[in-house]
Amino acid sequence: MQTIKNSLGQSHDYIRLFVKEGDTVVDATCGNGNDTAFLAELVGEKGKVYGFDIQDRALSNTKKRLDGLGLNERVELIKDGHENMDKYINTPVKAVMFNLGYLPGGDHSIGTKPETTVHAINKAMNLLTKGGVVVVVIYYGGDSGFEEKDRVMEFLTGIDQKEYIVMKTEFINQANCPPILVCIEKL
Repeated sequence: MQTIKNSLGQSHDYIRLFVKEGDTVVDATCGNGNDTAFLAELVGEKGKVYGFDIQDRALSNTKKRLDGLGLNERVELIKDGHENMDKYINTPVKAVMFNLGYLPGGDHSIGTKPETTVHAINKAMNLLTKGGVVVVVIYYGGDSGFEEKDRVMEFLTGIDQKEYIVMKTEFINQANCPPILVCIEKL
């Protein structure tokens, strides 16, 4: 039986529509490396993934995951905030993935923040090649993320529709602040 996927599963489905072998892509929030590995598999041996995180633990977890899958050669891990991605990337990218919030299993006081996230999304949009996509999964429940969600949504509603298509999906009958998925396609 087929069911509607959660926001993270849907984000992967959208990324698969855009990313092909040989593309350059970004994981703006490495976390435990799941999306980094997913992207590295999609871009293949000729592609490139830039992975960002501010936490040593996240980068270590990501490196271990990539090592185990033999995908390290395709990925450049960078210890810096995603709002600085333009300092490291000087070529157009096909896709950028964001999972907002905090490191799963990590310190809840260390997580993405409203202002830096908005700057990072804006920079990601500017790095996109025509027909590229930014995918953002907004985690905002519990003890964090409400202000970030509001600020990101405010920013997204002001994006010029002649330059980008912005889509939001969310589950409206689930408890506990289910994640919201946003896709931004460059026209």
